[in-house]
Amino acid sequence: MSSDTTCQGKSSWPELLGAKGKVAAAKIEKENPLVEAQIVPKGSSVIEDFRCDRVWVWVDERGIVFQVPRIG
Repeated sequence: MSSDTTCQGKSSWPELLGAKGKVAAAKIEKENPLVEAQIVPKGSSVIEDFRCDRVWVWVDERGIVFQVPRIG
């Protein structure tokens, strides 16, 4: 079986740092239709299992992306 960390399509979006969370999520899903981008407010808890079909979009209290979104 292949490694769980080998995912298809674009896997990281450093260019979205500083973008609005909703805009970032839409761009991520457009650039890699195999993933679902989920907006997560700063300080929230998330499941830590690795999944190729999920991208956490971490936003601050203003809804701005503060961490590079990546598959996981």
